[in-house]
Amino acid sequence: MCKVLLTAAVALMAGALSPAVNAEDIPKSWIDKDTGHRVVRLSEEPGSRSLYFHQNAYSADGNSMVISVDNPKGVAVVNLKDGSVKRLFEDPDAGILFMGPASRDVYVTRIEGAGGGEVLAKNELQQPTEVLAINIDDGRVRHVATVPRGKIHSINKDESLLIGAFAEREYSIESGPRHARFEARYEATGKDGKPLTFAEAKEVRINERLEARIPMEMFVVDTQTGEQRTIHKATDWLNHIQFSPADPDKIMFCHEGPWHKVDRIWTMNVDGSHIQKMHTRSMNMEIAGHEFFDHSGSRIFYDLQTPRGEVFWLASVDLSSGERIWRHMPRDYWSVHFNISPDGKLFAGDGGDEEMVARAKDGKWIYLFRDEPINDVAGISAPDAASLIKPATLQAERLVNMADHDYRLEPNVTFTPDNKWVVFRSNMHGPVHVYAVEVARAQQP
Repeated sequence: MCKVLLTAAVALMAGALSPAVNAEDIPKSWIDKDTGHRVVRLSEEPGSRSLYFHQNAYSADGNSMVISVDNPKGVAVVNLKDGSVKRLFEDPDAGILFMGPASRDVYVTRIEGAGGGEVLAKNELQQPTEVLAINIDDGRVRHVATVPRGKIHSINKDESLLIGAFAEREYSIESGPRHARFEARYEATGKDGKPLTFAEAKEVRINERLEARIPMEMFVVDTQTGEQRTIHKATDWLNHIQFSPADPDKIMFCHEGPWHKVDRIWTMNVDGSHIQKMHTRSMNMEIAGHEFFDHSGSRIFYDLQTPRGEVFWLASVDLSSGERIWRHMPRDYWSVHFNISPDGKLFAGDGGDEEMVARAKDGKWIYLFRDEPINDVAGISAPDAASLIKPATLQAERLVNMADHDYRLEPNVTFTPDNKWVVFRSNMHGPVHVYAVEVARAQQP
């Protein structure tokens, strides 16, 4: 985002503002008094949301970002040059997928009944999903395909293929309709008959779904013809399917389930060949997940804990060389999701609350991270140093105080294409809005 948006933000500030908690008086801009970083509200309407952390929301030229809007439900485009927001498409049953990496089209689903909250886009969906492509400049709508069942997850670099998965039968891990302020609805009781926390209930419901061992198929859809073909079958719970941002034939996917129980992270070619596990567990209760590609497509990053809830790393593996780097962080730095800047120099994290896996006492922040390698002492290397995991640490800078945010809504941090802002969604003021925080500090806290 450039000077026009910054100028607008500055004009709205009267000194260092603190975020208001009154839903009728949500600030457009403020400087976080605890971090010294400028925060801007990008959305105009309550109920607006940015995309999931690894779904592309940005146009190829870096000047536009797509978000979902509510009441009425639809898609809006944020102009990152001047901060303006325009509604692009409205439909009660619409759901946003991602921005096309090459075209000026945003891809959207339309599922009958989705507007009422009872029908969710998921692998277990047993009814048709229509996929639309909408030009963000003129609003032209193009029918791409109708998928008989299941969920679309990703699109490849040249936009020739969509990829998705379906399960052979319906299954729901949520206990009812979602609350407008939160991400999902998980409820379960413990052995003592008392309700579990949100995080614990989620683990229980996810494990139940895994143990159901529902047969699944991963499929691709030709965006020109609408033809669908199966590329992989399993009774593993296939999820989080992502095309490489650089290689239109490379896929990453996960075996969903409790992270300490599954081998989660896998890659595969689009023809179903060359299936490879990306991380091998070395101790009981070790977990790895929330995997994502860097923007070059050359590395995969993931949250690694050895063991769960005790020792925290942001790990990566280079797909060509096999080089592995583990970046250590203290408990409070752990984040629900991490992300990397387009230039590969910075990381961001969205923090977490005390109920989550890290049990962080002071983890409710949007973070900026820089990694620092741990080098050999006095330049003396072990004989097999080149083949070993390379250690590093993450050095954190706090960007936004999220004390008033309820983490049942995941912030899902992303960097803008110019590397200068971190975008996230939050309910810190009550209704959900989309915000951006400037990477450069505006003033000392």
